[in-house]
Amino acid sequence: MNGKYNAFEGFRILFQGFRTIKYLKRAKKNGIIDEKFQERLMLAVTEVNGCAMCSYAHTQKALEIGLDAEHIKELLGGSFDEVPDAELPAVLFAQHYAEKRGKPSKKVWEQIVKDYKKPLAMGILGSIRMIMIGNAYGMPFGSFIHRFTKDKSKRDKRSSFGYEMEMLLTVLPFFIIAFILSIITYPFPVHVI
Repeated sequence: MNGKYNAFEGFRILFQGFRTIKYLKRAKKNGIIDEKFQERLMLAVTEVNGCAMCSYAHTQKALEIGLDAEHIKELLGGSFDEVPDAELPAVLFAQHYAEKRGKPSKKVWEQIVKDYKKPLAMGILGSIRMIMIGNAYGMPFGSFIHRFTKDKSKRDKRSSFGYEMEMLLTVLPFFIIAFILSIITYPFPVHVI
């Protein structure tokens, strides 16, 4: 399980997410990535990062769009047996992306572009980067919230009060800076590696 990102990694994750959200929106608008495919990607990333808040939210979303409970359970357990063959390389890439903390192998990315062609590959990347944002900030936020409940078992063991404060106090300024930088760098190519 990765999941515990420091503030500077959080900034990079925000910036990369803002840089690729347009590709995700375009892929959804053009109908080349559907909700079930996107949720499989998001659950694969969340499985690696171990964000309880994202796991809960995306399990609910996946159920609402028609994924069955057993399939969701398998995805959150790292099993991809029920993933459609056409989506499996992308789901495995999502897992790889999270395992490499947002720095995937160049060869693996090139294979994704080859398998899916650029518009869908970029939509896949946008989905992955969106859930990376959720995971990077969901884990410390969830741990902070659970710090004040009686059920301490829900608090992430990887967390500490200092870590939670670091992430929660930097999210707003980093969000603003990353958003502005993504606008400034809009005309330049998105780098995956």
